[in-house]
Amino acid sequence: MGASLGSQNALAQQSGLSQELAMTIYGDGRALIEDVRSFDFEKGRSVIVLPNVSSQINAPSASFIADGTQIIEQNFDFDLLTPNKLMQKAVGETVTIIRTNPGTGIETREQAKVLAVNNGVVVQIGDRIEVLRDDNLPTRVIFDKIPENLRAKPTLSVMVNSERSGTRPATLTYLSGGLNWRADYVLNFNEDAKKMDFQGWATLTNKTNTTFKNVKTSLIAGNVGNSSNNNYGGYNQVRRGGNQASPQERIGDSYLYSLPGTTTLASLQTKQIGFIDAANVPAQKAYEYQASGFRTLSEPANVEVRIVFENSREAGMGEALPKGIIRVYSKDQKGRSQFIGESNISHIAAGSEMSLKIGDAFDVTVQPTVISQNKVSKKRTDTKMRYTIKNAKKTATKVTIRQNLWGWRTEYKVREESHTSRTPDAYSRVWTVDVPAEGEAVLTFTIRETRPY
Repeated sequence: MGASLGSQNALAQQSGLSQELAMTIYGDGRALIEDVRSFDFEKGRSVIVLPNVSSQINAPSASFIADGTQIIEQNFDFDLLTPNKLMQKAVGETVTIIRTNPGTGIETREQAKVLAVNNGVVVQIGDRIEVLRDDNLPTRVIFDKIPENLRAKPTLSVMVNSERSGTRPATLTYLSGGLNWRADYVLNFNEDAKKMDFQGWATLTNKTNTTFKNVKTSLIAGNVGNSSNNNYGGYNQVRRGGNQASPQERIGDSYLYSLPGTTTLASLQTKQIGFIDAANVPAQKAYEYQASGFRTLSEPANVEVRIVFENSREAGMGEALPKGIIRVYSKDQKGRSQFIGESNISHIAAGSEMSLKIGDAFDVTVQPTVISQNKVSKKRTDTKMRYTIKNAKKTATKVTIRQNLWGWRTEYKVREESHTSRTPDAYSRVWTVDVPAEGEAVLTFTIRETRPY
């Protein structure tokens, strides 16, 4: 069933083409759109029509500014022109139905009143009631006009009062849903050279029914206030916070990434644009086991595999990294790239030391054992631990044991240890143990807990 459309009556004023289109996309499904167009204003009241605005425009956020004009009212027409919508708007109206005889090709025309459009179209032709079948028979429906509130594109109309006539620019600014971006990173790791290549991609997603052509695009990295809470959990990937300024422009406490040139973001499209590219950055693989409290495991546990590097200028990076996913690749003996793991990151400041968990080691295990726990006094307890580390690899390796200590207002002191420890903070102790190839090593230590009660 086809549809032939008559021409729509023109409104008081039609818009020209966009002179300049700019978009700032936030990471929470929102974007700020600035649309500058030229209009031939009439003196006094007129209606300015702006087609092709975002189909998910937040109408109350819209701002229309032009020199010498005052806004009286604005309307957003989101009812888009489709055959089904056109038929729905024709309920109670008269249309022309054209049928073609498949054998002779002769057309017949009948006037029909549209009675209902509910899971099918019911019409009245003379004294009879018919249901228009959608069975690919050569039938067309002719409409006299397009209803005024149906638009081919999402449209904002603004009634203005202009002090003078003439052509001049006007700026429409509004927030829109349906537009989002995220950061995706590719890390190519060379274990032998202890180097990595690091690329950052901005993945833009347009879930609106609007195509934005030749738009200047910027991205906001950071947590911008919203009417609903937007929490983002940590991932324990930062070993040392950063204290270097990123070269990106700052907006408040967020970073603004301005993408080069212009781009076209089509409706229902996902597009990737590069924004970070660093080569030969020092990086190394590390094995780590994190223990929470003191406990004995009946079976060995695989240690974590981590990639450790610095996001610093000295290392060849030094840019703020927006939250996203880092995917890690490494070449096999035949020189082919293989995917070896991925890790989520939150917003990372420049100058930070990163330790990305990409998986668990197959050949390196740790088995913790509580050897003894002695209550020295009411407030003091000595705990002796043993960590047996086994390495089934043909090369020697280093394993870091990180003992997390969770007692609030509790003092911890290492009384004896088989290897020298480090104290990164008040609630953890760290040991690095050399483990021979196809061998094992044992870490032992005793810690005294002194509680305030």
